[in-house]
Amino acid sequence: MSKTYEEINDKIKKGTAVVLTAEEVSELAKTLSPKEIAHKVDVVTTGTFGAMCSSGAFVNFGHSNPPIRMERIELNGVQVSGGLAAVDTYIGATDCNPARPAYGGAHLIEDLVNGKDIRLEAWGKGTDCYPRKHIEAVINRNTVNEAIMYNPRNSYQNYNVATNGSDRIIYTYMGTLLPGFRNASYSTSGELSPLLNDPECRTIGLGTRIFLCGTEGYVTWNGTQFHSTKELNGYGLPVSNARTIAVIGNLKEMSTEFLRAAYYEKYGVSLFVGIGVPIPILDEDLAHRVSIRNEQITTSVLDYSDSSRLLGRTTYADLQSGEINVAGKKIRTSPVSSISKAREIAEILKAWIEKGQFLLSAPVKPMPVGTSLNSLKAENENK
Repeated sequence: MSKTYEEINDKIKKGTAVVLTAEEVSELAKTLSPKEIAHKVDVVTTGTFGAMCSSGAFVNFGHSNPPIRMERIELNGVQVSGGLAAVDTYIGATDCNPARPAYGGAHLIEDLVNGKDIRLEAWGKGTDCYPRKHIEAVINRNTVNEAIMYNPRNSYQNYNVATNGSDRIIYTYMGTLLPGFRNASYSTSGELSPLLNDPECRTIGLGTRIFLCGTEGYVTWNGTQFHSTKELNGYGLPVSNARTIAVIGNLKEMSTEFLRAAYYEKYGVSLFVGIGVPIPILDEDLAHRVSIRNEQITTSVLDYSDSSRLLGRTTYADLQSGEINVAGKKIRTSPVSSISKAREIAEILKAWIEKGQFLLSAPVKPMPVGTSLNSLKAENENK
């Protein structure tokens, strides 16, 4: 059997749609076939909450009198982009003041969401139409015209496990890695992860409506570093970093329950972002895909001290057990994302759909296929 978005949305409006979280449908799949699940279930909700460095927000401050063309902008002492017309900026999550590395763009974004005052200082060269050369002011969520979250790369389909085989501690975006393979960290939320429940992005594309940091958001494009790898496990899932999504939403409507700044020691600032994607069960194939379980999802274990050397592979069931066995070594594991928050996001999105507050949107443009990644080479690298 097959269904359409229109049929599913009609059921949502009537309050008759059957909605399960990804964990619930994975449990159901132990007793029902994909065909039976496709007949019974209309929507499956997913969730992830983790550090997503490639995130940020566009902000418009409004014009002063006399006006200024801001060419250098600092917010609470953090330099942000001055290359967006007169009084617009983009706050990158990892923007920071090197003299104060533990506070950066992610904190500014969280402060905006919380309604806190932020000190703005900006400079320009002065022009006939923008004569002012310097301004100091205080801004907050209520004074700025727009605050739009736009994240170029979020919600990795899968992500590698990080460990450290050297004899010294190393500090990374995957957290602090102890020497001698004494710990390993991982990020993806396993069977709850959005892009693992629709691995070929049949229902995820430009225009897909999603949960984004506590409010409604949208997928705007394939994320940067998106690549449809052919290295798959026996269940048709990538075994390392693969597809990503770019997303957008109204920062003023977001909640710090699902958007939090973080600082990784000796690495820098990042932003924890909460994303939930509803997967419409259009047919038996999608019912099969969303039935994936943690023990069926494989990822790669890399030694971050040795040019990300591949050590082996493991499953999310083993990762979430607290210990993995790689190359004869038992390694303690810990997540750098929150499974409990991912579960909460999937439950909230489920409730929104069941109450008729959230309809599904079909992509107006699909994700690309057959993509690969280029590497950056220094000018003298091949000489």
